[in-house]
Amino acid sequence: MNTPSSAGSGPSVNAAPTARRGAYPFLFRHVLRRIDPERAHHLTVDALRLLSALPGSERLLRAFFRVPDPARTVASGPEVLGLRHPHPFGLAAGFDKDGQVPLALLALGFGHVEVGTVTARPQPGNPAPRSFRLVADRALINRMGFNNRGAVGLAKRLARVRRTEAGQRAVIGVNIGKSKSTPLEDAAEDYRFSARTLAPYASYLAVNVSSPNTPGLRDLQSVQSLRPVLSAVLEEAARSERRLRRAVPVLVKIAPDLHDEDVRQVAHLATELGLAGVIATNTTIARPKQLRSDRGLIERIGAGGLSGPVLAERSLEVLGLLREELPEDAVIISCGGVTTAADVTDRLGAGADLVQGYTALIYEGPGWPGRIARALTS
Repeated sequence: MNTPSSAGSGPSVNAAPTARRGAYPFLFRHVLRRIDPERAHHLTVDALRLLSALPGSERLLRAFFRVPDPARTVASGPEVLGLRHPHPFGLAAGFDKDGQVPLALLALGFGHVEVGTVTARPQPGNPAPRSFRLVADRALINRMGFNNRGAVGLAKRLARVRRTEAGQRAVIGVNIGKSKSTPLEDAAEDYRFSARTLAPYASYLAVNVSSPNTPGLRDLQSVQSLRPVLSAVLEEAARSERRLRRAVPVLVKIAPDLHDEDVRQVAHLATELGLAGVIATNTTIARPKQLRSDRGLIERIGAGGLSGPVLAERSLEVLGLLREELPEDAVIISCGGVTTAADVTDRLGAGADLVQGYTALIYEGPGWPGRIARALTS
């Protein structure tokens, strides 16, 4: 499986979570890495979509990849955001932008799936090529630009998912971003539309103001600009809750490139407004010196968000800052540089309530979430 990007008191885990990878390393080394990353991503989603159309496909996926039965593990799993999870590890936004295969991804072993990022209006994203592997670092650089089919289309697909028995139980968060064509001064209403459209089908809403690939978007992370955006989304979540009698928690997703004081200010604003929590972190625009890939290659790739193990150090730092500043009952979803079950446990021990990964799926393959699920639930 190969795709372009978008990630103390925990369970004990086996220190060798990647001991069994089957044929995937050979397949990646000799086939998948030779395919354009975005093309490989579409092939993967299409395969999962076709498989999902088969009767009993989710049960078959769980059996093939030895995924613990969530019906058995959910009773002892964590309760976060008012929902019971089979385990605390989920898939970050960016893989299933249009909500085409959330149940198949859960069947692979993720405890929750965050679809999106989706925008109020459909948009094509940035020109290709826009996704690049740094194989030596098991990392990605992407400048996708929120390519998606729009909030209305996603709402229709999630409505169909929620009508199924598995869909009713599934923890599916929805990550919403700003349409590229919307001026920054109108951002709050743009987010409001997406929140209103998608809240009825979302286990939670994640407000993405931290992608580096939409011009000006990260300016919305300043407290003055962020306040009206979050207030608009909270209003729509509350309206949905009154109508459906079901809470729709709202979180904000922030960048690793924020200065420490800015992270603290976002935490204070989240507390003031009554957000459910914070997702930390998104991709970085930095190109750390620890990268082993050829510097000439990195320069030729150019702009975009970097993801992979190199983000782990800063993601942990931001997690610590947030845990210090946020109330004890505020939720933190830690994302960035997560590869192993031990990484998940480390994030939980550092104060995270849930943990997400994504880039490692490309390098570890479709058995990766199941291996982590087994380690976390054993």
